[in-house]
Amino acid sequence: MKAYVFPGQGAQFVGMGKGLYENNALAKELFDKANDILGFRITDIMFEGTDEDLRQTKVTQPAIFLHSVVLAKTLGDQFQPDMTAGHSLGEFSALVAAGALSFEDGLVLVSKRAMAMQKACEATPSTMAAVIALPDEQVEEICASITDEVVVCANYNCPGQIVISGSIPGIDAACEKLLAAGAKRALKLKVGGAFHSPLMEPARAELAAAIESTSFHKPTCPVYQNVSTIAETDPATIQANLIAQLTAPVKWTQSVRNMIADGANHFIELGPGSVLQGLIKKIDKNVTLEGMQ
Repeated sequence: MKAYVFPGQGAQFVGMGKGLYENNALAKELFDKANDILGFRITDIMFEGTDEDLRQTKVTQPAIFLHSVVLAKTLGDQFQPDMTAGHSLGEFSALVAAGALSFEDGLVLVSKRAMAMQKACEATPSTMAAVIALPDEQVEEICASITDEVVVCANYNCPGQIVISGSIPGIDAACEKLLAAGAKRALKLKVGGAFHSPLMEPARAELAAAIESTSFHKPTCPVYQNVSTIAETDPATIQANLIAQLTAPVKWTQSVRNMIADGANHFIELGPGSVLQGLIKKIDKNVTLEGMQ
C-alpha cells in the first residue's frame, strides 16, 4: 500500500518548485493563484530569493505547503494514495492532497498559522533542541523534572531522535541534564520559538477561529494526524486534531508505525528535501522509500 508523506518547516531551499512552474501548466496556474491569495509574489522568493528571505515565517510555511501540494496536484490520476500524513506543517499538505481541504482554504490557513506562530514567538522568547540517542521515556522524565520552566517533548521524529521545546532557561537546563544522562547530543536549534509546546497557546487560539470557520470534507483516503497518530476520516475529528496540533507534540514515529501496521509498505515523500525518508528508514528499514521534488 502507498503512503504519501509531506515535509514540514526546515525542508525549504532556494529554487524549490521552479522546475514545476516552468514545465507544467497546472503548476504555473496554482503558483500564480497562490501569489494572488497571499498578496505577494511568493514564487519570486521561492525561485530566486536568498536563504534569509525564504526563512521568514510568513514565507517558509506557505512555500513548503505550495511545493508539496502542487506536486501532488500535477500527478493527476497517478496520485492514488492509500493513506497520507504530514510532519507538523506538512499535515496541511496531507489534508489538501487527500481532499479534506481545498487548495485555497489550505493555503489561507497555512498563511494564518505562520503569522500566528510568529506573533507567539515574539511575545515569549523560546526555543527548541534536538536530543539524540536517549530513550523517549528518559527524555520525557527529564523534561518533567524541570518544574519551574516550560519544557516538553515536541517532535517524536524516530527512535533515538526527539526534539524538545520550551522557554530558553528551561531548554538550557534540560540540555545539561540530558547530556549528563548520556545523550549523544542535546543541541539547540535555530528556530524562532517553542513550537508544539504550551507556549504556542496564543497562536493555537488565534488559528482555532480560522480552522473552525473553514469547510472540511471527508478525505479520499485516511489521514494519519500528528496528534492522534491513527487513521482519521471524520471531518470534525480532523478539524479538532488540527487545532490541537500547535500545542501538542508531533508523534511522527507513532504515526509511521501505525501506517505500517495498517499495510503501508511504500512511502513517497512529496515536497522539498528528503528528511522524512531518512526518519522513516530509521523507524522501519524494510519499507520502500521514494521522493519527488
